[in-house]
Formats: sequence, C-alpha cells, structure tokens
Amino acid sequence: MGGLPRLVCASANPDKVAEIAVVLDGLVELLPRPEGLADVVEDAPDLAGNARLKAVAVCAAAGAAAVSDDTGLEVDALDGAPGVFSARYAGEDAAYRDNVDKLLAELDRVGAVAPEQRTARFRTAVMVVWPDGRELCVEGSVEGVIAAAPMGEGGFGYDPVFIPTERDGRTFAQMGDEKHEISHRGRAFRALASALRERATD
Repeated sequence: MGGLPRLVCASANPDKVAEIAVVLDGLVELLPRPEGLADVVEDAPDLAGNARLKAVAVCAAAGAAAVSDDTGLEVDALDGAPGVFSARYAGEDAAYRDNVDKLLAELDRVGAVAPEQRTARFRTAVMVVWPDGRELCVEGSVEGVIAAAPMGEGGFGYDPVFIPTERDGRTFAQMGDEKHEISHRGRAFRALASALRERATD
C-alpha cells in the first residue's frame, strides 16, 4: 500500500491542531476529529495516560487510527506544577492568559525571581491507537526558563513566558515557525513520524 499513513487527530484545540499539522506535513495525512464527539475527561495521572484516553475515544468514534497528545509545563520551583493540569491551571475554563498569570503569581509567591530559580521544561506525550488495539507512544521535551513577563504575540498557551535554553533568549511566542525546530511537540511528533516509518518497513 502506498501513500502517507492516515491518522485522525484527537485534539479539539485548533491552535494545537495547526501546530501538529505543520510538524507532520508531508509525513502523515492528518484527518479531523469527528464532529460532535464529547470532550474526553482527562483524569489520568500522567501525560501518556491522558493522551491514551483521548486517542482510544477518538479511535472508537472514527473507526480508524487516532493520534493524541498531552503536554505539560513542569516548573522546578513549583515542584513540577502545573504538569498534567497545565491547560486548566487557573480553572477548568481558564484562558491562556489566566494560566500564565497564575504561573507568574505562583513563582512570585515562592520567591523564584532569578532566571536560575525559574527553570522549567515542556514535555509532550503522543499516543497512536489503532482499531485492533495496537498502541504507540513517544515523547519529546525541551528545557527552558520562565520569563518575568510575557513577550511575543505568536504561539499559544505558555509560549509567551517560556524561553528555551537552546536559543537566544526569545520566548516561543517570539519565534514563529522556528519554534517547531526545538519544541517539545515538534520533537514528539517527529519521533512519531520516524516510528511510523520504521513500522511501515517492518
């Protein structure tokens, strides 16, 4: 069989879907999440578990292989928080800025002012589930520090306050598509594409 592998995208977040599509362009044919599918309760204790819950639900609804990811921001001064609660750190219906504001307030509360006190990492777990029960899980991460204040207009989520250590002091929100070269999500989905290619040649 020829052509690209086809995966149904489990995410309902349009910002995340757009980012995934950029990373997987030319590697995977990404199909949209089935319309009308209810949100999946993400109550697993870790990122991989949440990604699995979403992928299993979408795979069952679509009757096709589904891909899902879950991403967490782990801040050392906050004992790894917000972690699995990153998307809802400031509440279930929190906007991106609400989460960022709470993060900065929590760092101030614990006295983490200097850059060396604000170390953090983004971690992404990606899960593919096939209708026959097969699963594939890969991860990607990137180290950085949390900025004192938001910088940049691009990206989404915590991008305006995350400064990756591998670049020149800009936040992800200031990088544009350059972000994908080093981002946690970019790394995880490139690892996925590589793993899918290996499976195709087995």
